[in-house]
Amino acid sequence: MSQIEDLQGRITAALDRIGQGIDRMGEAGGAEGGAPAAAEPGALEALQQELEDERIANEQLQERVKKLQLRRQRLEEELQSARDDIAGSLKKFDGELQGLRAANDKLREINSLLREANGAGVGDAELINTAMEVELEGLRAVRAADRAETTIIYTELNEAVENLRAAKQAEK
Repeated sequence: MSQIEDLQGRITAALDRIGQGIDRMGEAGGAEGGAPAAAEPGALEALQQELEDERIANEQLQERVKKLQLRRQRLEEELQSARDDIAGSLKKFDGELQGLRAANDKLREINSLLREANGAGVGDAELINTAMEVELEGLRAVRAADRAETTIIYTELNEAVENLRAAKQAEK
């Protein structure tokens, strides 16, 4: 962007110099009866052509700046969308982890009760059944947390691939 701004500054300065040269030529011609001085044949036409060339270059640069600004805006919107997707995935992942922690806490509690029952020589079928259910719940929570983590990784990889595609398209 700084190169474009530098070029715009140079073009503006050149346009100013050309305008001053045309004004001087007009003043010199006005002093001799209203017609421009013809000290150099074609000098006015050359200056006017240079002025027109600089205007065209300036318009092209301005168009390029507009395209770059639109591209930057589009990329910022895509980045924000990706950030929102990742934030949603992280929130879901956090919920899955909380479920996993709760299931593991419950499993520890049931295992402690089973140890106490086995220590007392009492085999409680209901307690064993509850322990199995809690263990299954813990395994499901681990699976859900793994799935959420995989979704986060997929989202980030997909974003990286899309950024590479956009960069390659911009190079063309």
